[in-house]
Amino acid sequence: MKSDIEIAREVSLRKIKEVATGLGIPREEVQNYGRYIAKVPLHLIDEEKIKEHNLILVTAITPTKAGIGKTTVSIGLALGLNKIGKKAVAALREPSLGPCFGMKGGAAGGGYAQVLPMENINLHFTGDFHAVTSAHNMITALLDNYIYQTRNTCEGLKEIKWKRVLDVNDRSLRNIVSGLGGSANGIPTETGFDITPASEMMAILCLATDLEDLKRRIGNILLGYTYDDQPFTVKDLGVAGAITVLLKDALLPNLVQTTENTPAFVHGGPFANIAHGCNSIIATKMALTYGDYVITEAGFGADLGAEKFFDIKCRKAGLTPKLTVIVATAQSLKLHGGVPEALIKEQNIEGLRNGFANLDKHVANMKRFGQEVIVTFNRYATDTDEEIALVAEHCKELGVGFAMNSVFAEGGEGGVELAKLVVDTIENKPSAPLKMVYEDTDPVREKIKKVSEEIYGAASVTYTTLADKKIKQIESLGISHYPICIAKTQYSFSSDPKAYGVAKDFELKVRDVVINNGAEMIVVIMGEIMRMPGLPKDPQAKRIDIVNGLVEGLS
Repeated sequence: MKSDIEIAREVSLRKIKEVATGLGIPREEVQNYGRYIAKVPLHLIDEEKIKEHNLILVTAITPTKAGIGKTTVSIGLALGLNKIGKKAVAALREPSLGPCFGMKGGAAGGGYAQVLPMENINLHFTGDFHAVTSAHNMITALLDNYIYQTRNTCEGLKEIKWKRVLDVNDRSLRNIVSGLGGSANGIPTETGFDITPASEMMAILCLATDLEDLKRRIGNILLGYTYDDQPFTVKDLGVAGAITVLLKDALLPNLVQTTENTPAFVHGGPFANIAHGCNSIIATKMALTYGDYVITEAGFGADLGAEKFFDIKCRKAGLTPKLTVIVATAQSLKLHGGVPEALIKEQNIEGLRNGFANLDKHVANMKRFGQEVIVTFNRYATDTDEEIALVAEHCKELGVGFAMNSVFAEGGEGGVELAKLVVDTIENKPSAPLKMVYEDTDPVREKIKKVSEEIYGAASVTYTTLADKKIKQIESLGISHYPICIAKTQYSFSSDPKAYGVAKDFELKVRDVVINNGAEMIVVIMGEIMRMPGLPKDPQAKRIDIVNGLVEGLS
């Protein structure tokens, strides 16, 4: 099998204006970023067309280091739908440099189901991540200057809540002291960095509906507290307009194409383990304006990504998916069934059966939201017909649709079975109206309790003293109505990354709570999860190179 990057280079790409006009976007509206990438203006979004078209969510069982292939399946489903004559568009997140140079080496799909040009998308793309990073850190610089200029006055701040961000995995920056070297270099301050995908600015970009909403949200960002315990925001700093200027181009969704020239909007990139894990509302609505079927994904497993997709993104945007597709693989099911990682490529019927408990929990969770569910089996070369038949039979017993796919190896042709099942299900048995896990009016602790118990299956939730203090601040600010965004390990329903399958009788501990007043959500940090990841012992960066002018290692 050829590498992803080799396959990508063999594709004959269409000029992006041709892709846009084929979709129905006026040629003169396309803002080119080279030949094969463009941004599209926001005024083209049509709310009436959005109501007529079909939104499909792709999510997955609990991820493992063996991989699930959710992005590949999302792209492959779009290819398959187009293959059977449907007008389909993908709406996906942008990759982060952190994982690309750390664990993954690329996040634009794989095999014959990729978004292209993959080198650009995986690297600097249209500069959206850099704009988010610059906007966030510009606020930090202006805030530090304000603190410096108002030192020893009654206008100073008692407490600072704003950190810095960087789109690089760098554990050494999690906690730092800035302003050392004498008074001319600022005021010594204990601070730190989060990774850009976990920043509030990224969440704001993904949740904003237009430029004015972006500016409003930026102005509401909570930076700290004054000496009389009043909140101090970007609006108080007087720079909301300046920060919006830095993001005016980044707000526009990016149009690219797949390995089979299917249109795809790739925009925004929050992680689902430490952020809300969905592409931008704007990109999804743009895709729904022009595509009869729109495929989007939510990060990691359904417990993290899909819950946030429904409870945060759909709640705020008024979106209602017609169907949820859960991706599963034999290797990951076997890992969840207790098979050692070294043996998951071998047939193990008992281990596969034991792993069904993880799949069943995710199916039940999606049905709890009112979603009609299809399970798609992402086929690998080592999978046997007996294993596939066993998964299909189990899905039949569950009462959910099942389709095998081989989009990685076959592109759109390998997604035809899944595409036909998707269309048939939407036409004959679409999802019911969404049933959120909690109400806006529920207290913060009740929201955390409901997600923890109903979605994760926790027996109890406890809080640190710091988390208790933060929740009291939330209540005093009158923002308890915000949705919650739980940050925890993606590898388990619990906060223990090694608790595969379906963890039982576990406790979830809320270590900290972060107020994202501009994004209008409350980030709840559980267990030992870090919002600035570290690099692995053998980072993918060691395999990335440029040889004879061509990039290698992004696969």
